[in-house]
Amino acid sequence: MKLQSYIEQAAECLAVSEAFYGHGTANASDEAVYLVYIYLGIDFAEEGDQAVDTRILSAAEVRALDRLLARRIDQRIPVAYLVGKAWFGGYQFYCDERALVPRSPIAELIGNHFQPMLQDYPRRILDLCTGGGSIGIASALQFADSVVELADISVDALALAGENIALHGLESRVSTVRSDLFAGLEGEYDLILCNPPYVSREEVQALPAEYHHEPELGLLSDDHGLELPLHILLEAADYLTAKGILLMEVGHSHQLLADRLPEVPLMWLEFERGGEGVFCLTASQLRQYRGSFA
Repeated sequence: MKLQSYIEQAAECLAVSEAFYGHGTANASDEAVYLVYIYLGIDFAEEGDQAVDTRILSAAEVRALDRLLARRIDQRIPVAYLVGKAWFGGYQFYCDERALVPRSPIAELIGNHFQPMLQDYPRRILDLCTGGGSIGIASALQFADSVVELADISVDALALAGENIALHGLESRVSTVRSDLFAGLEGEYDLILCNPPYVSREEVQALPAEYHHEPELGLLSDDHGLELPLHILLEAADYLTAKGILLMEVGHSHQLLADRLPEVPLMWLEFERGGEGVFCLTASQLRQYRGSFA
C-alpha cells in the first residue's frame, strides 16, 4: 500500500470513530499523519515530497500501523503516548504516561521571547509544575545564557523531564528539583512559568477518554480548579526578583479566576495560533495584591 493511501485510510477510520483531538492535533487527517510519520521515522518537513508520498509500505509496516491505529481508536490513547514523542514550540520531546502531553499556548510566548512582558534578560527561570519539562526546556533553548529549574512534585514526571534534558544536551544549565509547589525551592527567579493543575474533579470526570490516560495529578485542583493557582499566586512574589514576572496558564478556568479576583489586574494574553487562559503578573503586582490570593 502507498504511504499516502494508508494515511487517507487511517484518517477515514479516525473520522468515523469517537476519537477526540486535543493532544497536538485538531482533526483526523493531522492525527493520521502524526501517527504514521512518527512511527516510520519520517520528518514532518518531508510532507508533500513526492518520494515520501509515493513510498510503498511493507506488509509488516501496515500490520504495525494497524495495531497502533486500533489502540488509538479502541483504547482512546493519545498518539503522543503511542509513538512516545511530542512536539512543543518546534522542539521534540519524549512523551509517555508519566506526564501530560505538552500542548500549552505558552509555546508561542517562548518563541516571542515573552515580549513585551519581560523587561530584562532572564538569567534564572523556573518552570513550576513542569511535567515532562517541555516549557522550561524550550525556554532554555531560546535563552542560551539562562539557568533553568524544572520543578514538580511527581518523581515520575521529573524522571521524564530528565530524559528530555539529556535529549537536548542541556545538563549543564537545566536541572530538576522535586518540590510541592515552592516548598523545595530556594532563591529568586527572573521568570516563573507555570502550567499547574487547574481542572475540577467534576470536569476531570467529564473529560474525553484520551485525558484519562494522563496522570490525574497533572490535571486535578480542588476549589473548582483554583486551589493550586491561588496558592501559587500567594507565594510567587517571594521567589521573584524585583523586575521578575509570573506567567501562568489556567486554561478554561480563566473566567472563574477573573471572577474570584476582580480587583487584580490580570493581564490576559492573546495568541495568534490559538489558545487562551494565560496571564501575566509582575512581582510588584503579586506583592500588592497578595491579600486577595489568601
